[in-house]
Amino acid sequence: MRKSLYSGLGIVLVAGALLAPSNVAGAVESPDISVTNTKAHLDQFQSIATSNGGNRYTGRPGYKASADWVKAKLDTAGYTTTLQSFSTSAGTSYNVIAEWPHGDANHVVMAGSHLDSVSSGPGINDNGTGSAGVLETALAYAASGQTPRNRLRFGFWGAEELGLLGSKYYVNNLPAAERDKIELYLNFDMIASPNPGYFVYDDNPAGNGARDDLVAYFTSKSVQTEFIDVQGRSDHAAFRSLGIATAGTFSGAEGTKTSAQAAKWGGTAGQAYDPCYHRSCDNINNLNLTSLDRQIDAIGHMVWNYTQKDYSEGPPPTGDNLLQNPGFESGAANWTGTTGVITNSTSRPAHGGSYKAWLQGNGRTTTENIGQSVAIPSTATAASLSLWIRIDTAETTGSTVYDTVKVQIVDGSTTTTLATYSNLNKNTSYVQKTVNVLAYKGKTVTVRFLGQEDSSLQTSFVIDDVAVTTS
Repeated sequence: MRKSLYSGLGIVLVAGALLAPSNVAGAVESPDISVTNTKAHLDQFQSIATSNGGNRYTGRPGYKASADWVKAKLDTAGYTTTLQSFSTSAGTSYNVIAEWPHGDANHVVMAGSHLDSVSSGPGINDNGTGSAGVLETALAYAASGQTPRNRLRFGFWGAEELGLLGSKYYVNNLPAAERDKIELYLNFDMIASPNPGYFVYDDNPAGNGARDDLVAYFTSKSVQTEFIDVQGRSDHAAFRSLGIATAGTFSGAEGTKTSAQAAKWGGTAGQAYDPCYHRSCDNINNLNLTSLDRQIDAIGHMVWNYTQKDYSEGPPPTGDNLLQNPGFESGAANWTGTTGVITNSTSRPAHGGSYKAWLQGNGRTTTENIGQSVAIPSTATAASLSLWIRIDTAETTGSTVYDTVKVQIVDGSTTTTLATYSNLNKNTSYVQKTVNVLAYKGKTVTVRFLGQEDSSLQTSFVIDDVAVTTS
């Protein structure tokens, strides 16, 4: 992980966690990624460093040897691999890009980690752990016999420690049409710190719920998490800056574990998560294998499920709308939720008619919702929830999510987030969004829109002309 460009640690912790289950319809069973195999990859990184001056730093032999070894493993497993070279102040560096040659190439799910160490040590936790975990997940996927819906791609980044140079080079040299195909980038940078925390990136600009899915996964394993704002400290930043959805996990670096964190995670309060961060002692003994095991299984969970996620947003079926009062022209009739959300105020236009649902726009910490129960026929062969949405915001930061609206299905005691839109999705013209709800055929569920706003600067989410249609 790169040193912070901000004062202090450059990290903001947000206590608590959202407990939403996976938003991936038809989620597959999560794999058990081998910690034994992953540890063997780390042993190899240590051996490479030991044989090459004690490090795997960009421009030095240990880094190129690491890249060549990772590429060879992926080649053997059947991936289409590329060794992408680029220049740095320390010499030539390389990204290893590996793509599984199956699945829809118009919808790409990507996971990555930085492969380089600092010059002072072998970089086993930072970031041999992320690289070993991503590598073992890639190898396990190749051996699993899975048939992916989406194209799966992995990136092992060079020169992260010099300023995220490898990931920036990769993203900035992709044609715009190819960047647009990347639906999600997952980043794993330090996942086996010896005094570990369990942090999930508080970072999801395109709003597909990946952050919440990571939290829900750890919760299902009885592991509490905290949100963390990683800012520009790792390789997700290059993707996030272009509006690509990102998520990731982190076990801690030079920050100090609090008493409250030690109570829920174990370990030692008052000490760094990784006392060997960016030091020569970041070697094969600088690991917590319990953290490594949990985190690599989380990588597997996300890869297995998001390669099957339905990213299509085609037009909804043309059947009759199953919702009552879908354009809100009868006010709050048939809808339940926060009083005053459905309005004919002229401050924000409706998509059609005069009424619409206006969530948030308060400029203070609030939560608002509206919903309606709907029965989806068991005979449906296609079922979609569509809505028209307009988003305006006073938020000025271009890469941070502050305010959100979630499109949810409530099925008994289970709430599933199908899509999330935020202040980053600002569009003062209405756009239509469509999500697949065929997984709920034969059920009576509640369609719900949940808006959440932080303590300052308004974001208005205006929703109109909602439809649930089937064929």
